[in-house]
Amino acid sequence: MATSREMTEGRALPLIFNFTMPLLLGNLLQQTYSLVDAAIVGRFLGIHALASVGASTSVVFLILGFCNGCSGGFGIPVAQKFGARDYTTMRRYVAVSLQLAAVMSVVIALITCISCDGILRMMRTPENIFEGAYHYLLVTFVGIPCTFFYNLLSSIIRALGDSKTPFWFLLFSTILNILLDLFCILVLEWGVTGAAIATVLSQGVSAVLCYVYMMRRFDILKMTPAEWKFNGALARTLMYIGAPMGLQFSITAIGSIMLQSANNALGTACVAAFTAGMRIKMFFICPFESLGMAMATYSGQNYGAGKPERVWMGVKASALMMLIYWAFTFCVLMPGAEDFALLFVDASEQEILKDTELFLHASVFFFPVLGLLCILRYTIQGVGYTNFAMLSGVSEMIARVSVSVLAVPAFGYLAVCFGDPTAWVFADAFLIPAFIYVYRQILRMKKN
Repeated sequence: MATSREMTEGRALPLIFNFTMPLLLGNLLQQTYSLVDAAIVGRFLGIHALASVGASTSVVFLILGFCNGCSGGFGIPVAQKFGARDYTTMRRYVAVSLQLAAVMSVVIALITCISCDGILRMMRTPENIFEGAYHYLLVTFVGIPCTFFYNLLSSIIRALGDSKTPFWFLLFSTILNILLDLFCILVLEWGVTGAAIATVLSQGVSAVLCYVYMMRRFDILKMTPAEWKFNGALARTLMYIGAPMGLQFSITAIGSIMLQSANNALGTACVAAFTAGMRIKMFFICPFESLGMAMATYSGQNYGAGKPERVWMGVKASALMMLIYWAFTFCVLMPGAEDFALLFVDASEQEILKDTELFLHASVFFFPVLGLLCILRYTIQGVGYTNFAMLSGVSEMIARVSVSVLAVPAFGYLAVCFGDPTAWVFADAFLIPAFIYVYRQILRMKKN
């Protein structure tokens, strides 16, 4: 039988490290697929196809980010009730979250599919890559229910302190994804559309297998018919926590769309460089995201168990691990950025290679700022103050919009490279005092 794990006792650093590692491996798998996907598209289909995928990246993040944020938010009450050992209410939260996901994912898929054309035109997508970007986006949106359920089920399992099981399903999904990618692009010759179809199919299969495994192997999740019944009060609690987390991702993505729109106007070469740079950057920032996800579960369980002082212990331990990793990343990316770019484009594309290197160098200097952002944001979410996390997303959006409107017209692609770092600084300026406030609040709750 699969086992759950409490993180309410023992030293914070080894607990968080051990919980983070499977999450990290899972995130690295996802980003490895993203890298392989972009490499296959760029190498076999050409620069225009790579730009077609990249032109819609921020839009995908806008919609899927909302779905993934809601999924993570739905897992927080599960973690809190698990920490409090209120297993009956915990199972009811699981049931209601699955019911909400079914309705929300279908509605979101319908709305976004209808809006694909208008979204891409609003973003000033170049005509020579418009058709490929449209088909990639449409297929991705059709597959939203697969993505929503896959991430929700993984979030529920992590809430029980088990970060290993989601990793194995992610490993299966990634391998299946790459195989389908090669088959759809090289054998069936479906082009950019084939890459999107491969992703949707692999996530759909993984979601079904994950659900079957979870219900059969986790005794603590086996429900009675009464526990499966829809509960309006629990649904409101889930939406109160999940919706702000989803909106936080979406609000952040609005700024990214503005930035990408400004970059799209600079031409296909800048879009291709931005796409390659983003894929590489996303791979290297996986540990920051993984630490954050670990802190959401850790802080949620300890908050539910009435041990808020352990939350601060977790933040300090996570920050130490983050800084050690950043030192390693700096030593790798500063001399090796152009070599990574060669995964996506031919050595003759000197302009794209140099632009990709510039993007990565600008990003890596600010990785500690991003690391702190992830740790504080997820910690705040874990104890239930998701509105603060959403407001940090507003800070990011303001920064990216400002860069897009004011800096990109004046400084071109250089300003694009500093769009994300500027947003991270703005977010931390909000999150640091927000965390201090939240921590004082939960300490007062314990005293009372």
